[in-house]
Amino acid sequence: MRTQPLLLLTASVLFATPAIAVPSHEITRPQHQLSHLVSQTHAPHTSLWRSITDPIIRNIWRVSQDESLSSRPKEHGKKDSSAQLARHGHEIVLRFNITTSVESKALSEAADTLFLDVWEYTDDWVDIRLSKDIVPSLLGLLPASLQRAHTPLMQERELAQAIADTYPSPVSDNLAPTPERYHSFGPQLGSKQTEGNLFFADYQPLSVIQPWMRLMASLFTSHVRLINIGISYEGRDIPALKVGVHPTNNRAPTTRKTILVTGGVHAREWISTSTVNYIAYALITGYGKDGTITQLLEDFDWVFVPTSNPDGYVYSWETDRLWRKNRQQTHLRFCRGLDLDRSFGFEWDGVSTHTNPCSESFAGDDAFEGIEAKRLADWALNETENSNVEFVGFLDFHSYSQQILYPYSYSCDADPPSLENLQELAAGLAKSIRQSGGHYYQSAPACEGNVGVAEKDKGKVFPRFESGGGSALDWFYHELKVRFAYQIKLRDRGSYGFLLPREHIVPTGKEMLDAVIHFGKYVSTQYELNEHKEVEPAASSKAVLEDEMDSRAGFEAVIDEIIDEELDQTDETGTGWELRRRRR
Repeated sequence: MRTQPLLLLTASVLFATPAIAVPSHEITRPQHQLSHLVSQTHAPHTSLWRSITDPIIRNIWRVSQDESLSSRPKEHGKKDSSAQLARHGHEIVLRFNITTSVESKALSEAADTLFLDVWEYTDDWVDIRLSKDIVPSLLGLLPASLQRAHTPLMQERELAQAIADTYPSPVSDNLAPTPERYHSFGPQLGSKQTEGNLFFADYQPLSVIQPWMRLMASLFTSHVRLINIGISYEGRDIPALKVGVHPTNNRAPTTRKTILVTGGVHAREWISTSTVNYIAYALITGYGKDGTITQLLEDFDWVFVPTSNPDGYVYSWETDRLWRKNRQQTHLRFCRGLDLDRSFGFEWDGVSTHTNPCSESFAGDDAFEGIEAKRLADWALNETENSNVEFVGFLDFHSYSQQILYPYSYSCDADPPSLENLQELAAGLAKSIRQSGGHYYQSAPACEGNVGVAEKDKGKVFPRFESGGGSALDWFYHELKVRFAYQIKLRDRGSYGFLLPREHIVPTGKEMLDAVIHFGKYVSTQYELNEHKEVEPAASSKAVLEDEMDSRAGFEAVIDEIIDEELDQTDETGTGWELRRRRR
């Protein structure tokens, strides 16, 4: 192993100014995070490796020296599951099968009257979460056909258990991990590095995601930058990873074509955040090793925003797992939050919901009142006006229902100018997903996905369950002129809904990665960029990769050295377990 890249990495990390600062008010870092790997207070002696590398780890992960190794890992899953049980212990999720517009209108009005949480809807069904005690009142407002056309997706205990299961595993579940399950928390070398990476074994809180993003930018300096989209309502950064390589030749365009990938607009949709991170990681680590990925990073800049709604995301971890909106104060003190995907300025029609701040789809009193939506739009406009950026693709990940939706969302009466291309690419995305994981994704205009359509040959459209205006999809397509804009609703079709088990993180990420690669190749062809072929990485790419692999291998050796020392000095039930768990 060459030592020069590792020394350069060491120096750069020790003396570099961080790209993003974690706000001072952010939630206290849980004890089960990486701080247990770096503290010196527990060890009886300090090795030469430790004296050199501890500052590196602390700088990347923002860990203070007073975070002691002697602290027992926090049993995050157990604590939060009990709180969530108290909050949601008497709730159920019902699926109503709809066949007529009369049924749809009656159910929509009843859900609005009773302030119910409509989880999802398609042209076949509507899922609603409600208290078990409210079921008789709801059925009393519905026609007789709907009173017999509903089935429970999750009963009380099932819902509470599904909520608990989405949190990281408690200590008691993994007291004795086997050596073959050990994996590094950071990047690994090898063809299956994304699947085996511990970061994707669980859903991760914001306090883990942000340091992970810093780590990516620190280890892959040739093609990754950590940027800040803006500041949230509660003062948190909205971090993003900008991934791309500018070819060093005279034919490189002056305007950089960019694809924006977002997730976490709705706080409870954790799988969308994990999927954005998965795709980002695969493209980052695939550069120089995979010919197609290398070409895509030379053709485009990719901007990944995993938590577009950081305040709501943190609240869904700390207080209410099923929280959807942001955390903005409304004119009704006890009903907080705006639906950020109804806050954008194109065809905003929040007047239909502005009288009910308690609604899950509350759009506010004015367009762009949602702070995080305004920050994202302002950042994108600034990039196009001042940074020589042309946005050519927009992928907004949500859950659930397995749909690929394209403009427009606000109305089914207006057809987008590039409808044929949008339909062709949507069909291609669905095919690539089906070939990857065997799951069927429906492609449709977003207006149909939002309202449900039946009797299409007669032109009858079901009433809306929520406003279709003010969506990010329509704004980026129409106002920012992004030719290929999609909202993708991930797994599943309702068995778990927003509470998709952690075992689906990697399979969902894999099928979406295949879809994103297809997306990039299609867009590249439309813009007549480099023709995509399965070729060996360019020599320059190989050289960059070689240096980075040396640096990463050296860095991983340093981490392994630290962990091995700690394993020799700690017991299996305390910190020793936590160190082993992070290597499984």
